[in-house]
Parts: sequence; C-alpha cells; structure tokens
Amino acid sequence: MDSNKQTFSGSMDYVASEDLMRAVNIAVALEKPLLIKGEPGTGKTMLAQSVSKALGKELIIWNIKSTTKAQDGLYVYDVVQRLYDSQFGGEGVDNIKKYVKLGKLGDAFSSDEQVILLIDEIDKADLEFPNDLLWELDKMEFYIPETGETIKAKKRPIVIITSNAEKELPDAFLRRCIFHYIEFPNEELMKEIIRVHYPNLEQNIIDQAIAAFYYVRSLRDIQKKPSTSEIIDWIQALTISGIPVNKITKEIPFAGVILKKNEDLDALNMAKKRATYPFK
Repeated sequence: MDSNKQTFSGSMDYVASEDLMRAVNIAVALEKPLLIKGEPGTGKTMLAQSVSKALGKELIIWNIKSTTKAQDGLYVYDVVQRLYDSQFGGEGVDNIKKYVKLGKLGDAFSSDEQVILLIDEIDKADLEFPNDLLWELDKMEFYIPETGETIKAKKRPIVIITSNAEKELPDAFLRRCIFHYIEFPNEELMKEIIRVHYPNLEQNIIDQAIAAFYYVRSLRDIQKKPSTSEIIDWIQALTISGIPVNKITKEIPFAGVILKKNEDLDALNMAKKRATYPFK
C-alpha cells in the first residue's frame, strides 16, 4: 500500500481521539517524526502498537534509558570480540562487517518494508541525545566508518517518539517533529476505553468506578494522579473480588491499585472522612 494513502483511525484495542488520529496521519503524510507527550499511563507507547496493527506494519521499539546514547541506535562495533578472535585464531577476522551489529534505527533503515519505529521515552536520555539524531532522522541515513558503508533507509519508517516531559527537548529537534499532547481522557472517552478492555462489564460498575476514579484525580492533595492504565487494573481488581457495586464509591476499595504513594492514600482517607465527601 502506498504510504501516502495510509490513514490511521484507531484499532480494535485502542481508542484514539480525532485530534490524535489527525496528528498520526499528518506525520505519515509529511514523513516527519511524531512526538507524543502526555501523562504517564495515557497510552503513548500503546499508540505505536495500535498504528502498527492498523497499518499492518512491523513495530521496532527502541526503549531509551538514562545511559542510552544515539550511537546505540545506529550500530555497535564489537572491537573487543574482534581482538579476541585475532588472538585465538578466530576465522573471518578481516571481515569487519562480521563485528558490526545494527541498532534499532539501523534495523528500521535496513528493512525491505516500511516499519513503525518507536523511540520510547526519549526524555530519559541526556540533553544531547535528541540533537545527536538530527541528521539521521532528517536524512534517514548514517555512515559506518569502520566498513565505509552508508546505511540508508530502503523505505522511510514511520517514526513515533514518546516523552513524559521529564525534561525539555532541544528546539532544533522539536522543529523537525509533528507534536501532539495526549490530554487525559474525559469521562465519556474513558467509558469507551474501558469498554474496549471489558466489553461485557455491567454499566453500573463502569459508572461507579469512573465516578470514584475522577473524584480521586480531583483531590488537590494527590501528588501522583492515577492514570488510564491504573483504572483498567482497578476495575479488574473490583470484578475479581466481587465487591458489591454500591461499595465502589462509598469505600473506594483497593485504593492501592490506583494510588502509589502513602501520602496520596492518606489524602484519600482524609477526604472520605470529611462532610463534603460526595459518596456517603
């Protein structure tokens, strides 16, 4: 299928807003990286998986850590192994290509078919990391001096980059991206998301869980607001336990599934004791 005619409209297991779908399709049409920001747990990584399924393309994931360097995504030259082989009579020592292993970016460029490349949580790396990838993401190629070879994308990959906004990204990098911020879902969209995960769940359970969940998120003293992934886990805990529906809002049981700090659990318990608690 011609990449210019591909459109993303969500998938069976991922509910995307109209704005998000437009952002994906614009990035594909303009052949630019799509930079996705949003709260942790709002489905940034799952978006790439959904695009991969919807467009029928392989997904290559480059998980970024604090120690990750841009070079890691291009290739690694195992000079130690080559030295070892030369000392102990290994065959093919003169064939340098044998000791060059492509990274995730290199794999995406080398693929015979167009792939989805996810650069996940780019803001975990140091500040120079995005700048070190400017040429490669612009030109879709890089040079390996050890072999004198240029690796150029056979089919330009669809690049999706996620960030939790832990640090600011360089302006030069941002200029090359299509940007979209995933807003936290409103209650109606959250109901659709829950239905994707639990299609047979009773409506009154969904209503009670959503009411309690958004109340918790609204509390001023909550330090880490619960995310979409956490309400999905919480509903599973509620259904497994068989707790009566009327106790979901009244007690907010298993609060440790949606709140992950002692201070936040204390804040919820204090709120439940106040006369203003809406679910008494």
